Amino acid sequence: MSYRIVLVDDHALFRTGLRGLLEHSTDHTVVAEAASGEEFLGMLQGLEADLVFMDFSMPGMDGAETTERALERRPDLRIITLSMFGEESYYTRMVKAGACGFLLKDSGIDEVIEAIDQVMTEGSYFSPQLLLSITRRMHLEATTLEDPLSEREKEILIAICRGLSNQEIADELFISKRTVDKHRANILEKTGCKNTAALVVYAIRTGIVEV
Repeated sequence: MSYRIVLVDDHALFRTGLRGLLEHSTDHTVVAEAASGEEFLGMLQGLEADLVFMDFSMPGMDGAETTERALERRPDLRIITLSMFGEESYYTRMVKAGACGFLLKDSGIDEVIEAIDQVMTEGSYFSPQLLLSITRRMHLEATTLEDPLSEREKEILIAICRGLSNQEIADELFISKRTVDKHRANILEKTGCKNTAALVVYAIRTGIVEV
């Protein structure tokens, strides 16, 4: 399936390179570019787009604030965060803002395509290198959070982190999809998470899953 993509990054050379890779290697179309969060928000009304590659570190409004404001207006957008190593401390802000994908700027085109496909079909994507780095940082911080989830909810959360759909979880646990839907809604409410990406971070921080 072909998706309409927006590139938001303050480096024109990076945008040009990513546009070239996407349009040469995929059927996806880059419909717009912006050099800042302010510019992106200014063009958002009426913009027909499915997915946004969002740089975190931009002058003026950063990626987290831009993401939060954009999703308030267009909750249908899927936003993938672009970052460099060393910026892991900002990921919690991006998750809270509603980003559903995390990708290193030096990723190859195959991983970029994988990220697009997973975000659009399964709801989230974490670069394996970033996920490992985040996990190590969290372990070093020795964060201890009170866990409000039941054992069944933890079981379902682990399955969510494995990338299973609600129907696949239902089949694996021999329960109905409606029951899984209800558990998932309860998990989101109890943890205060907005989406699957936020649930993955929560699961790591509480030690429910390890990478």
